[in-house]
Amino acid sequence: MRETDRRVLVRDKRPLLFQPISFRSVTARNRIALSPMCQYSAEDGLPNDWHLQHLGARAAGGAGIVITEATHVAPHARITPGCLGIWSDAHTEALARLAAMIARMGAVPGIQLAHAGRKASVTRPWEGTKPIPPEAPEGWVPVGPTDEPFAPGHTPPVPLDPGGVAAAVEAFGRAARRARDAGFRLLEIHGAHGYLIHSFLSPVANTRSDSYGGHLRARARLLMEVIDAVRAEWPEELPLFVRLSCVDHLSGGLTIDDTVTIARWLAARGDVDLVDCSSGGITPDARPPSAHPGYQVPYSEAVRAAGIATGAVGLISCPDHAAEILANGRADIVLIGRAMLADPAWPLRAAKALGAEIDWPVQYERANLV
Repeated sequence: MRETDRRVLVRDKRPLLFQPISFRSVTARNRIALSPMCQYSAEDGLPNDWHLQHLGARAAGGAGIVITEATHVAPHARITPGCLGIWSDAHTEALARLAAMIARMGAVPGIQLAHAGRKASVTRPWEGTKPIPPEAPEGWVPVGPTDEPFAPGHTPPVPLDPGGVAAAVEAFGRAARRARDAGFRLLEIHGAHGYLIHSFLSPVANTRSDSYGGHLRARARLLMEVIDAVRAEWPEELPLFVRLSCVDHLSGGLTIDDTVTIARWLAARGDVDLVDCSSGGITPDARPPSAHPGYQVPYSEAVRAAGIATGAVGLISCPDHAAEILANGRADIVLIGRAMLADPAWPLRAAKALGAEIDWPVQYERANLV
């Protein structure tokens, strides 16, 4: 047997976690994705050296897909003044450097497009996540489905009228075009955690009586219009993911049955390739009764049964656990967040722990012998 044939046979025995996966024309080297995690360190929405080292380290560390933090489609769509943005040519140029660097390290460069909605205009987490008044130098007026604020003390949002909804949708479309021009190969729409799209989906926040409120189909109208606008600019051969809060963890809020219904609609459309299954965030007290490793995996499993690929996310840190999720058909990829904040080379370490033979960066090979 030739050596190349022997190597192929060995690779066939790798855990599914470390086998390639394809979405449309894009193939990732494994099924580990860096979950989008805000760094709150941009200036006027522009990435800097922090973002380069942060994303570059995770790409060099072996992730198959590296997704930027929430990248906001307009200045007033940011969560904090330190959030990343994609609303000008300057942003396109700066983000192109990030995309090229991620690809150079062997990972698929992904970007998450976001609009904070009524959760906008707050301080950075290490400053307390406190509301910034609109009249303050770094503040602005948030928008939402109604004028109900995210929490007591927060600035009441301006309810989006049809023109405001159209402007938000158009902003996502323009951002998708910039993401394409910057060289990203995968795009995710942020529809979770209480931000604009989720606030329209959830009956907790959306009490409108027009065509964007009421029954589930109407509450999902904004999401569907955003997908249309993004797909109009995002090439057909490139994959599109959607992150959803699958349950609200509140009485009267979104349920997993609602999300499975939405997933069926997305599967029928055919232009969304994966649902990234998270939960919560619609109000400050919308939290799971028990947040344990893999607590959101049942959501990805249920949504996957609706006929669309899913990503599992949420306190997944053990290589054996990540491998089990995929091996048992509970998700198609795993998104690793906090574990990769702590260890940029988590995928390399996971491969070693699972006995999977993968290529290491030649500069790190000495560590592979330890």
